[in-house]
Amino acid sequence: MIRHFAELLTMTLKQRIGRSTAMAATAAMLLFTGCAQVKLGAVNPSIDNIQAAKASGMPAVAVGTFALAEGVPRSVDQSVSIRSNRFFSPYDSSFAKYLQETLAAELRAAGLLDANAATRISGQLTRSEVEAGTSTGTASLGAWFVVHRNDAVVYRKQLVEQDNWPSSFVGAVAIPDAANHYAALYRRLVARLLTDEDFRKAMKP
Repeated sequence: MIRHFAELLTMTLKQRIGRSTAMAATAAMLLFTGCAQVKLGAVNPSIDNIQAAKASGMPAVAVGTFALAEGVPRSVDQSVSIRSNRFFSPYDSSFAKYLQETLAAELRAAGLLDANAATRISGQLTRSEVEAGTSTGTASLGAWFVVHRNDAVVYRKQLVEQDNWPSSFVGAVAIPDAANHYAALYRRLVARLLTDEDFRKAMKP
């Protein structure tokens, strides 16, 4: 009975998490350990964000440093907890760097990443939250985005993305589902930046 349930749990996790096999394997052990430390999967560019970057008319840019905003607790950058299980970034255990890598991956895939460009985008993480309730899940992600051109600030704005979804009482379903929704916020926050009218105006050559 236990073996059958473990196999079902593993299959469910793989279906819900997709390529994040390391997360799926670790999460499957939750049945036996009750808690775990799980590394999120590496970022992958999305077709929608690649198209948004190309449609923005922006020139090639550099991606600078993303760090935790001043005054925000360090724990916000280090991990998120989903039902007593800690999830952390594969990039120096920093969610600020996870956002940095997400932006860089989208721009690289769009052919718009140039380390030597005069225009540079940097950022500061302000918010990183996820909760898998027994009926509803919620998550939010926020950051200041700053654009420098030849050392002058041409854009500075805080952007926030939020999500909510039906959550399950069963941890084997709710935990990976919440992790998926949380990770997706990074692509959505980058999308919000790329489609922001003020950003597009600031990025015009």
